[in-house]
Amino acid sequence: MSHDFETTHERRGTDSLKWQKYAGSDILPMWVADMDFQTSPAIVEALRRRVAHGIFGYAHATADETAAVVEAMQARYGWAIFPEWIVWLPGLVCGLNVAAQAFAGPGDQILCNTPIYPPFMTAATNSGRRSLAVPLALNSAARRWEIDFDAMERAVVAGNGSVKIFLLCNPHNPVARVFRREELLRLAEFCLRHKIVLCSDEIHCDLVLDPALPHIPAATLAPEIAACAITLMAPSKTYNIPGLCTSFAIISNPTLRATFQRAAAGIVAEVNTLGYAACAAAYRDSEPWRQELLAYLRGNRDRVREFVAGELPGVTIEAPHEATYLAWLNVSALKLETPVAHFEKHGVGLSDGVDFGSPRGAHVRLNFGCPRATLDEALRRMKAAL
Repeated sequence: MSHDFETTHERRGTDSLKWQKYAGSDILPMWVADMDFQTSPAIVEALRRRVAHGIFGYAHATADETAAVVEAMQARYGWAIFPEWIVWLPGLVCGLNVAAQAFAGPGDQILCNTPIYPPFMTAATNSGRRSLAVPLALNSAARRWEIDFDAMERAVVAGNGSVKIFLLCNPHNPVARVFRREELLRLAEFCLRHKIVLCSDEIHCDLVLDPALPHIPAATLAPEIAACAITLMAPSKTYNIPGLCTSFAIISNPTLRATFQRAAAGIVAEVNTLGYAACAAAYRDSEPWRQELLAYLRGNRDRVREFVAGELPGVTIEAPHEATYLAWLNVSALKLETPVAHFEKHGVGLSDGVDFGSPRGAHVRLNFGCPRATLDEALRRMKAAL
């Protein structure tokens, strides 16, 4: 590899949210979706050039920066978008909350599938809407998590017209699924039939670990689907630049886009000037780095899978890990009331499945976006905890 993913960079004592959580204690933070790798050298160089300019006034994306996103969508997904479809945002969570404000009224319901990244549920309650969670189904024969369309249908019918938005996470956080074309088509038909806005969070789209599985943006399925869809994307997870707070929505329908922008007006902050520079360098100049990252993450994923199967009795990975650097571990056989607290006592900080809508004591999430030495030490501590 020409890029370094093995070096352990000291983050204790820095502004790192991930590491500050356990400041002063010997706990390895394997929780929040923030990798411990330095970002692409091309991004660092773009930031150096921008900082050297020395002026950091209010910023709007330049035509060149916007073009980098347009070109990336075409090159990676065959998706021809126009610059005016892009609505810049300071974060994907912000986008979820704006969608809740824009397309659902007080008391309306916002549908999602659990387990799910917690802001999918809080986006509804933050603004006086109601979160309607329908659990994913674990298909044991196919060994994969699937959308339970029958349960979705029952939930929407029972809602009697109150369900206004479906929040999709693809690739899925935390179960690491890449949804197939037939699944997305069925989901889109469901949303169209019930007149539900499809808001698709695709922040992990460039972190598909299975080379045989293409990421398919939901809005590319058909024009009528694009007309009811909002796509949320960002370079932040893939290139490890979440602190630069640069994301965007792609909305082809001008009516939906105007409604979304009105809901954001006066509330949502502008993207910062360094974020625009980093975003352009990520999409235009960092593909070799991304490919090496994917190879390294595949190795980490395989290490987790093998270690869990061979060394962690009572812990299982229920389905193949197709995307993201976030492993969803079933720990229900351990009979622990608070698994996170138990593992913290043994020096590993994980995310609690309860926050994702999983039953208490059933699951934890482990972030393996780190040097192999850090991962191996975390796994060793988890083994000692058992």
